[in-house]
Amino acid sequence: MTPSMTRRAHLAALMAGAAASAGLRPASAQTVPWSSGTERPTITVPPGATDCHHHIYDARFPASPAATLRPPDASVADYKLLMQRLGLSRHVVVQPSTYGLDNSLLVQSVKEFGPTARGIAMLDASVTPEELKRLNAAGIRGVRFGTRLPGGAPISDLVPVARKIADFGWHIQLVSDGDKIVELAGTLKEMPVPVVFDHMGHLPEPAGPDYPGFKVIADLIEKNGAWVKLTGAYILSKVGPPSYADRSRLARAYVALAPERVVWGSDWPHPTSPADAKPDDAVLLDLLANWAPDEAVRNRILVANPATLYGF
Repeated sequence: MTPSMTRRAHLAALMAGAAASAGLRPASAQTVPWSSGTERPTITVPPGATDCHHHIYDARFPASPAATLRPPDASVADYKLLMQRLGLSRHVVVQPSTYGLDNSLLVQSVKEFGPTARGIAMLDASVTPEELKRLNAAGIRGVRFGTRLPGGAPISDLVPVARKIADFGWHIQLVSDGDKIVELAGTLKEMPVPVVFDHMGHLPEPAGPDYPGFKVIADLIEKNGAWVKLTGAYILSKVGPPSYADRSRLARAYVALAPERVVWGSDWPHPTSPADAKPDDAVLLDLLANWAPDEAVRNRILVANPATLYGF
């Protein structure tokens, strides 16, 4: 039995006992595709709680020929089960590298979800004002660039795209390793729109907040209004569940630095994790109790910050 399973089982037993003492029925367990565990989070999230990073996959939509990451289907209906399990109200669908610049599935998914959803697209420098207007009306609020996986626009298109989206109030979402962020520091400082860093900037362990990329991100937060997603704790953690203690050190550093500039996300369906080793999304959400022990700060991260960044 893994430490995560042990913790969840122990917690479930305590909750069940408390509920029985109070004459209440415990919340039922719920299985969600591509998420391990079945229990609900131990923290209670406020109304409007937002998952700012997840993906949808559908084999009916062709993958980009350049894409190397091609996970199984993860549907709108599947994700709605996760929302129910975690108690989430709103969410942000992020275009994965799998589909490259074809945002058809993204737009369809956001439409199917309705007003609870926003989207982050992938676009290159050829995008037209008309297409941007169409995407804006469809609920798209930013453009993702990445240097870790093939399938999206070249990083040389970063500034031209940023200039085109500036009038829409969108942002650039960047998924890059920490060393690439250091390399791009000069370019990022000149961006005409805010930059949102995926997965805590992918700063490596064990350095975490001591890595040079942290200072780059901190400067961009202070001087350029950048944001950080507290997502993907499981991706680079060497400690692992349930504490992800190494990544928790980094997350706490971001919260201490600028609680008004961080948001949380699940990264469901965890496309870089093996099918038989998906993280427990309730555990990932519960990490916020450690990262932001003050409930008011935690609620800001879950509700007010996403409302500002994505226009909910």
